[in-house]
Amino acid sequence: MMAKRKSVYTVGGLFSGVGGIELGFTNKGFEVLWSNDIDQAATQTFKSNFDHRHILLDIHKLNGKDLPPVDVLVGGFPCQAFSIAGYRKGFKDERGNLFFQILRLIEELESKPSALLLENVKNFSTHDDGKTFKVVRESLEEIGYCVFSEVLNTCKYTRIPQNRERTFIICFLEGRDAMLDQDSLMSQTFKSLFPLSSMGKPDKIQNYLESGPVDKKFYYGTEKYMYQDLLEGIKSSDTVYQWRRLYVRENKNKLCPTLTANMGTGGHNVPLIKDNFGFRKLTPRECFNLQGFPSSFILPPTIATSQLYKQAGNSVTVTLIERIADCIKQSLDNRKS
Repeated sequence: MMAKRKSVYTVGGLFSGVGGIELGFTNKGFEVLWSNDIDQAATQTFKSNFDHRHILLDIHKLNGKDLPPVDVLVGGFPCQAFSIAGYRKGFKDERGNLFFQILRLIEELESKPSALLLENVKNFSTHDDGKTFKVVRESLEEIGYCVFSEVLNTCKYTRIPQNRERTFIICFLEGRDAMLDQDSLMSQTFKSLFPLSSMGKPDKIQNYLESGPVDKKFYYGTEKYMYQDLLEGIKSSDTVYQWRRLYVRENKNKLCPTLTANMGTGGHNVPLIKDNFGFRKLTPRECFNLQGFPSSFILPPTIATSQLYKQAGNSVTVTLIERIADCIKQSLDNRKS
């Protein structure tokens, strides 16, 4: 007998940043109950756009017993190497890898989440010669989860023209071998939906740019030391370029290169374009556009431009999260009573 479907599935967020994962789930009908991060500037942007509870606190000090249980726990956790020796110390080592804090909180919650969504860099599975991913997978399996993982590229699985490959780990609380068990309906449903189907050719870059001239601070004038290089290297207005300290690099695939957290720390890190008014950097708003955030998403004017670049680069592609959230929702709908 099938369980009665819940009208709304609940979500808790860790390492939330500006809330890209939460926004993707919200757009698919989930209710976010709480989120957590330690970055004050990112929290300011988060609170400008969400009304639910946000906890500005080091995750080591977060107590799962103080949080309401949720159906889905999500988070883009930092990637750190850890040894098997460190793994054996488990939850008692407060200096341990941040991933272990996720495990600790799962165990502390009144009930374990039915599903997890964790996000990390493309090379996560090969990090530290594969030891990191091995420990992560085995740790999740040991506390009852069936683990799925895949590297997904924004430009392939959405229409957004950003070359952004990230590792996604999705888990269901049905045991490590659930994907082989026809009675494990959440995992079996997800297995039929994931990996995602390709979306085909992405949109044009111009669809994500601000119209008209932007603030002059984003433009490179003749006074800039590399202006002559930009003049010689940037010819097309339908792709994105990068200043690589000594030369201009053209992205011939007409995609935006991966947006990074260090875009605000130097001119060579921010993607460049040519518009009707000259050569310029992408603006923070355009970076958020290329991460799938809507134009209504508030970027507080009190936050430094460098911080907004960092927040965009640290975030996820909201549109891609929506597709994954939809697969998770269909899987949760098929839970057995």
